[in-house]
Amino acid sequence: MPSALPRCVFTCFRSIERWADRLTGFAGPYFVGLATILFTLGTLCFLEIVLPSLPYPFFTAPPCFLILLNLFSHYYYACTVPPGFVGNAPTTQGLGWRWASARKDKHKRGVSWSEELNITPARLSMCSKCKVTRPERAHHCRVCNRCVLKYDHHCPVRINQCVGINNERHFVLFMAYLVIATFFFALLGFPHVADAFGLNSYEMHWNYYIPAIYFAITYILCLVMSFAVAVMLGWHLFSVSVGETAVEAHDHDTYRRIAKERGGQFVNSYDLGNVKNLQLFFNVGMGRYPWYTLVVPLRVPPYTDGSSWARRPGLDRHSGIRAEEELTDEED
Repeated sequence: MPSALPRCVFTCFRSIERWADRLTGFAGPYFVGLATILFTLGTLCFLEIVLPSLPYPFFTAPPCFLILLNLFSHYYYACTVPPGFVGNAPTTQGLGWRWASARKDKHKRGVSWSEELNITPARLSMCSKCKVTRPERAHHCRVCNRCVLKYDHHCPVRINQCVGINNERHFVLFMAYLVIATFFFALLGFPHVADAFGLNSYEMHWNYYIPAIYFAITYILCLVMSFAVAVMLGWHLFSVSVGETAVEAHDHDTYRRIAKERGGQFVNSYDLGNVKNLQLFFNVGMGRYPWYTLVVPLRVPPYTDGSSWARRPGLDRHSGIRAEEELTDEED
């Protein structure tokens, strides 16, 4: 009887978790719509109130428009580019003005990179939920009910889909430009805050189409978001720099504990060093896509199609952990 109580509690929490997944899946489009409205309102406030007050508009206006272009473009890509479902055709270099031009490269086992890397094919496993054969680093998303290549997490509030191999670059750049945009809105819009709140001692008329209350609310939101999103961005960039996703970060903590109990040390085979990890993630650097693709919102495919991965020299899997000890998706 005592052993039945934990099982009952676990089952109840599982049921609540499934209902929460359905709720977030249903509400996701509304969250995206709300975010789009807030971004648009913030942009209108900036263009009408803040931008005209900046000195030297010939020099200050172009960077502002470039930040806004990157913000909306990467948000659009993060929301609309499929994350990379197992079984779908891999994302390759496309045609048209939205795609960046890559330098000449070498193609090896589904990986395009000009330098010599230790490229090893991904080990395959069967998903216990959707019954598909998937390569390593793919995980099952409970909300989408599909396996996603290099699955990071499902983001219902911001983009209403998974963050995976195909859209993770756009997701991180969207957060980066959101932090930049909200920070400079809070910094440059500060002289107008007192007027919007009616705190000036002299009589002041609000001579803008945007109501003062809208500007005040937008300013407070930007102030909060610039800090909150910066924390999330910092965490994501740290994860990228050590060669792991959000799911893998949890798994690797477990692997380190297991290896330490045996007197060994866990080594993440995907970790090629901070700089190389960032280059592979953004697919920029020597012989690949130019660095300007970080400031010009062009489409850039991932460096691999998910069937092979770059690893530390001499490794074809993680060190310090046995194959049977590696974690898979939780069983229902």
